[in-house]
Amino acid sequence: MGLVPPGLVPRRPRSAGFANRPGGNNIVMVGMRGKRAGMGDKRGGEPADEVPAPRPADDTTGAVASGGAARGGAAGDAATAPARLGLRSWFWVLVRTVREFRRDDLPDRAAALTYYGVLAIFPALLVLVSLLGVVGRQATDSVLENLQELTPGSARDIVHDAVTGLRDAPGTSGLLAVLGLAAALWSASGYIAAFIRAANAIYDMPEGRPVWKVAPLRLAVTVLLMVLLAGSAVIVVFSGGLARQVGRMIGLDDAMITLWSVAKWPVLVLFVVVMIALLYWSTPNARVRGFRWMTPGSLLAVLIWLAASAAFAFYVSNFGSYNKTYGALAGVIVFLVWLWLSNLAILLGLEFDTEIARGRAISVGHPEDLEPYVEPRDTRAWPKEMKASLPAGRRRSWLPGRRSRRRMAGAAES
Repeated sequence: MGLVPPGLVPRRPRSAGFANRPGGNNIVMVGMRGKRAGMGDKRGGEPADEVPAPRPADDTTGAVASGGAARGGAAGDAATAPARLGLRSWFWVLVRTVREFRRDDLPDRAAALTYYGVLAIFPALLVLVSLLGVVGRQATDSVLENLQELTPGSARDIVHDAVTGLRDAPGTSGLLAVLGLAAALWSASGYIAAFIRAANAIYDMPEGRPVWKVAPLRLAVTVLLMVLLAGSAVIVVFSGGLARQVGRMIGLDDAMITLWSVAKWPVLVLFVVVMIALLYWSTPNARVRGFRWMTPGSLLAVLIWLAASAAFAFYVSNFGSYNKTYGALAGVIVFLVWLWLSNLAILLGLEFDTEIARGRAISVGHPEDLEPYVEPRDTRAWPKEMKASLPAGRRRSWLPGRRSRRRMAGAAES
C-alpha cells in the first residue's frame, strides 16, 4: 500500500468497462484517464489516503533516479507483460479509442501535423529524390507514378510538379550540395518534432528527454523514414524488371507484369506499416513494448488511411466542388485535406496502441484511477516539483497527469 501524493485524488468508480477474467488477471475499467470525465469521473471521486499497490509485494521495485531515465519497475512490467486481452477487453479498447479521439483533440493535432508536413514535404522530397538519384531516373519516376496513384484528384498535379521540378533541377556539387541536403533534412525533421509532441500528449506523458537527446532522435527518425521510402521505391523498380524477365522466360510476359502490378501494393503497404510502427515506437517519452515491425495500431492506421484516401478521391471526383469554390487553389486545398486525413489516421492508430497498453497495464494490477499507465523513458527535463511528486525510494507504475499536476500546483500556491 502506498500513499497518494498531495493533490492526487483517485476517481470513484461509476461503471466497469472490463469484466473480471479467470486466471488472476482482473481487468476493471473504471473510466478514461484520470484527467478526464467519461466512464468514470475523477472530479467526483472522494479523497482517499491509500490506493492498492499496482504490483504484488514480491515483485521487483526500485528507485526512480532523479535527473535520469526511469528504468524497469511495475510500469515497465505492465507495458511489456504478455497479457492477453479477451474479446470483451478488445471491445472496450475500441470504445476508449473512439472516446479518446475527441478528448485528445486528435483533429486539431492532425491539423498541426498537416502544417508541419507541408513545411517538411518539399525538403523531404529533395532528400528522397537525391537518394533515388544514386539509383537512376527510373526509381524517381516509379515513386512519382505510385504517389500519383495514391493522391486524390487535382492534388496529383502538385505532387507531379514538385517531384519533376526537383528531379530536373540542375545539381550542385561539392560542399554546397551537402549543406543543402543537411538543411533540407533538418527542415523535414520538423514534422517528426511535431509528432513527438502529439505522441507525448496521447500518452499524457510530459517530455523528459533533454534537447540534446531529442534533436538527434528527430534527425535519426527522419533519415530512417527517408531510407525506407527510397528502399521501397528501389524494390518496386528492380522487382518489376525481374518479374518481366521471369515472365519472358516462362512465356507469360503480360501475365507476370499484370500480377506484379497488383502484388506491388501489398509490398508498399508493408513498408508504410513499418514506417508508422517506427514512429509509434521511437517518438513518445513512454517506455512502450520493444520495437515490432507491425503493431495493431499501425495496421489500423494504414487500413483507415487507404479507406479514407479512396473515399475522399471518390468524393472529389464525383461530388466535390473545390474548383468552383477555390478556383486555382482547388488542387492545394484537396492536397491539404488529404494530408489532414492521413495524419488523422496515423494519430488514431497511435491512440489505439496506447489503449491496448492501458488494458494490459490494468490487467497486471495498474490502478485504473492514476496515470500515465506506462513508465517514462527519461525524466531529466522534468521540473523538480514534478520529480518530487514521485514517492521517494520506491518505483511506482504511475505518474501524475496534466490535470493532477495543475491541481498539485494550485494546492502548493494556496
